[in-house]
Amino acid sequence: MLAGQERFVAPDDEQGLGAVDAVADDSAPSSMWGEAWKQLRRRPIFWVSAVLIVGAVLLALLPGLFARTDPTYCQLSDSYGGPVSGHPFGFDRQGCDIFARTVYGARASVTVGVLTTLIVVVLGSVIGAVAGYFGGWVDSLLARFTDIFFAVPFVLAAIVVMQLFKGRSSILTVVLVLALFGWPQIARITRGAVMSVKNEDFVTASKSLGSGRLAILVRHVMPNAAAPIIVTATVSLGSFIVSEATLSFLGIGLPSTVVSWGADIATAQSALRDHISVLLYPAGALALTVLGFIMMGDAVRDALDPKARK
Repeated sequence: MLAGQERFVAPDDEQGLGAVDAVADDSAPSSMWGEAWKQLRRRPIFWVSAVLIVGAVLLALLPGLFARTDPTYCQLSDSYGGPVSGHPFGFDRQGCDIFARTVYGARASVTVGVLTTLIVVVLGSVIGAVAGYFGGWVDSLLARFTDIFFAVPFVLAAIVVMQLFKGRSSILTVVLVLALFGWPQIARITRGAVMSVKNEDFVTASKSLGSGRLAILVRHVMPNAAAPIIVTATVSLGSFIVSEATLSFLGIGLPSTVVSWGADIATAQSALRDHISVLLYPAGALALTVLGFIMMGDAVRDALDPKARK
């Protein structure tokens, strides 16, 4: 070998490849929900929606902490009175405290939204999961059954059925009627999610270990198909609150003895031109509550979407 043509060979570990390739064995693997939480806590929309939702829930659970006045106590001498000490929103046509009725109105609206969503999620998830996982004639039968309810306009069907209970309705009646026509969307979302998960490798491995079909569906398929269901349920909750307000606005929802935002909005429409504040406060509370759930649904959807995290 001539001078100047010597070859230099670096030591095996000069670049520290062993340290670069080393992986901490004690680090716990990050789950889908853990990654979603990391995404959520960095998004302002999540915290804004969380504040709105927590505020609505507190109003529904503990209205007495915010309003000391009985929302059903009215004095005609205070009709359309302006804000005074202890009554920051003024009074409506009957002389009722608008602030107290706005606070107590959250209880009925949030209760209807939450209960309806729970029933819809349970019913829709069961039907969608069975249809998507077992397939065949079971899927065909349940899919056609779902399509029948999909063909019926949601609000129109609720209006027609609520006419049967006009004058003797209750919160439970409204919940059951809304749930009767509100489950098909959850069922279809669940069916699609289950069909995409049931062919994954971990499901095949569970079958090879001898697990039963029902056990696989409950333990492995449904937990991994829950993300789109949660997102749809969060957005639907706001829609059910609006639906209850719509029925109460039309006079076929909650009875007049129950304080609700929809009933107060219906009462305030006659004073829209001269006393807009009577309408502004219950409508604003309704809009902020629904906005909170819709924003939360959007934030959760983006956090659980793998493409959005890239």
